[in-house]
Amino acid sequence: MPISDCQVRDPRIRRTRKLLQGALGTLLQTKSFDEISVQDITEVATVNRATFYDHYTDKYALLEAMIAGGFHELLFERGLRYETGCPGALSAIIKATCDFLIQAHSAGACERQTAFEPLMWAAIVAAIRRLLMEGLERAKRSSSLAPDEPPTPDFEVIAAAASWAICGGVKQWLSIPDRPPAGTFVPQLLQLVLPMLDRAVREDSPIAAAGSLHLSSPVPVK
Repeated sequence: MPISDCQVRDPRIRRTRKLLQGALGTLLQTKSFDEISVQDITEVATVNRATFYDHYTDKYALLEAMIAGGFHELLFERGLRYETGCPGALSAIIKATCDFLIQAHSAGACERQTAFEPLMWAAIVAAIRRLLMEGLERAKRSSSLAPDEPPTPDFEVIAAAASWAICGGVKQWLSIPDRPPAGTFVPQLLQLVLPMLDRAVREDSPIAAAGSLHLSSPVPVK
């Protein structure tokens, strides 16, 4: 289920969203995204238009949810989440991003759909940003800062910058004709992204200044 749908407990809502996403996936096999209408989606999903708009603002929101849902399922299957000060966790997230996008490209989705690729990247960036923010929030709750205090601007900026860096790096890697294996590329990108996230827990950051976090030093990547 999409990240935004994971918190939904009502099985009827989950079922309807799954039907809508499945309908869009089916239509994308024979039509371009530009050609698909909300009416087409609702007919395949066997729901009415009012029901569609109860769940998604438009077909773009549905596409984003469908892509983010597929990526989130991969993360869930691998039991991944971001933990501050843990290079292994971040490396696994980067590797999952590589695997998911390789699968999307090998399926030919990006080549067939003119509107698909930018929306796909936006959905993946949003999914990674949320994952990183959740990790930073857990670190915040374990500190002496008030748990209900809103995220600091640093958190938002760092998570956004890191998520874009991950996706940008993977996108460039995918464009290389004779690209190196993921096992070689992932540690290289990790070296660039890890310091950005460590910025959130360094000594002069709001979290570390609370004095209650004792995170291990990042493991050097060879």
